[in-house]
Amino acid sequence: MVQSSSSNETDIRDELSVFGFSETEIDTYLAILAQDATTTRTIAEEADVTQRAVYNIAERLENRGVVQVNEHASPTTIRAFPPAEAIENLSERLESIQPKLEETYNETTTESPEIQVVRSRETAIKHVREAIATAEHEVALTIPVNLFAEFKSELRAAKERDVFVLLLLVDSTDPVPEEFAGLADAVRYWDEQLPVLYTTDDTDAMIGDSTVVTGPHGKEHVVDVSEENLAGSIFSVFIGTYWPSSEVLYETDPDPLPRTFEWFRDATFQATLHEREGLTLHAEVDTDQGEHVSGTVTEVNQQFLEPRNGSFPLQNSIVIETDRGSVSLGGPGAFLEDYEIESITLSTER
Repeated sequence: MVQSSSSNETDIRDELSVFGFSETEIDTYLAILAQDATTTRTIAEEADVTQRAVYNIAERLENRGVVQVNEHASPTTIRAFPPAEAIENLSERLESIQPKLEETYNETTTESPEIQVVRSRETAIKHVREAIATAEHEVALTIPVNLFAEFKSELRAAKERDVFVLLLLVDSTDPVPEEFAGLADAVRYWDEQLPVLYTTDDTDAMIGDSTVVTGPHGKEHVVDVSEENLAGSIFSVFIGTYWPSSEVLYETDPDPLPRTFEWFRDATFQATLHEREGLTLHAEVDTDQGEHVSGTVTEVNQQFLEPRNGSFPLQNSIVIETDRGSVSLGGPGAFLEDYEIESITLSTER
């Protein structure tokens, strides 16, 4: 092994090993560093390795940008780049993989659930506000009646962005507000103490003890999550358990047709409103498989408006009669239906 009088050799070895240098590579590199341009034989003697090993190691060190091999000299000579240049070369190699590292990191963080426990009233309310403000397609929200005013501006802005909003007010003796137009598509009330919760776009959700947002700090908490399966489970609790047990306070008027929907639950909601008016609907559908199907709407299964229907409690689908027969349509993740929609345009039957 090469011997060095430098008191920093241990530190140098430790740092080089961080960059992936093996012990033999470190011995060889330090032997080269201690010489001017020198031969493989001299290096082999200094590093206590074979000449054949020096050739192989020198090639790897050259690829890392810390030495230069002159094969045109006879015999072949090897010299170390000045330390500043060697460090710059190593840094450039690290920077070159940054895009791949970031891509891998982003894929990982997207797939990994983000879970946060919140005990502060202010933080919990802030999370709800931010979730409503950033929702692109849907908000489902359960809050105590006396907190409704806290979120009116965010709800109004969400509706102005055509976000589908379901609002469940609970747990209060305060008067229930009467004006909901422009704030939600459907509003219900249940005189029970339920968890405070929201879900947005099937990706983000929060659920927990409602006293976190109504009372002083205590041991109670809410859990905020960013993960599709967890958010979907919380939405299932909302629409499958709490929503059907509550009292209808408000339902919006049907939207003018034709209208194109990218969020399928909004489409089934509006289709039901129009069917209540006695209209027969026509659907033009782009599917996730790249096919286009169209036909008369013959059946709508949904859980938002009375009467709720479907062959199972959470079913959300539309059936249309096409020139090839009857086909069923579902939203993201649909597996019982014939097609998962990318977009659906509803109009009155021609």
